[in-house]
Amino acid sequence: MVTVLGVDACPGGWLAVELRDGRFAQARAVTTLRSLLPVAAAGGVEVVAVDMPLGLLDAGWRRADAEAAALLGPRRGSVFRVPPRAVWQEETYDDARRRCRALTGAGLSRQSWGLAPKLREANACLAEPGGHRLREVHPEVSFRALAGGTPLLARKKSWAGQTARRALLATAGIVLPDDLGDAGRTPPDDVLDAAAAAWTAHQIALDRARPLPDPPEHDAEGRPVAIWH
Repeated sequence: MVTVLGVDACPGGWLAVELRDGRFAQARAVTTLRSLLPVAAAGGVEVVAVDMPLGLLDAGWRRADAEAAALLGPRRGSVFRVPPRAVWQEETYDDARRRCRALTGAGLSRQSWGLAPKLREANACLAEPGGHRLREVHPEVSFRALAGGTPLLARKKSWAGQTARRALLATAGIVLPDDLGDAGRTPPDDVLDAAAAAWTAHQIALDRARPLPDPPEHDAEGRPVAIWH
């Protein structure tokens, strides 16, 4: 049996959707990503796909984000450019923006800086026991793959967008139940994103997924910096 997790950041922590042999098994909300690593190890989880940048460069912008944006075309606005590691080590937005401009020649949006707490948390997990299971994904890239290579035009917070995404998941065999228990308090778009991440995790486990870029870049520790799809 192939068991995987797809994880998306959500209010209060992280939402994880578990698939077994490509079918929905359960969903759980947790406060920290780190808490999922021993659960994954104990449950035989092969891949934990996370919707969060994993792997930071020492200089320049990541190619992964540029290539994901190019794939998504009209939905490219859902991809944030991820600046170098030093930017995320700053304590305030103003300092991070200045550091980003010094290192890249471009500024940093406040929306991107909003990722800082969970981006730091996720990247710290790479060095934890079980961190080798983590892979970076982007839900809109995953949904594009589910749709046969066509980006979805309707926004994921809209009724049309959520209906289309849930239908794509169901067609792939991931039928999300109406009752998710405590995890059902999570916003619907986060549930859909976690499920899409889980679908890509399953593709990775079956060696059917590919990285953006291919081959990946690498961080200072030699770990791959890529978005899987």
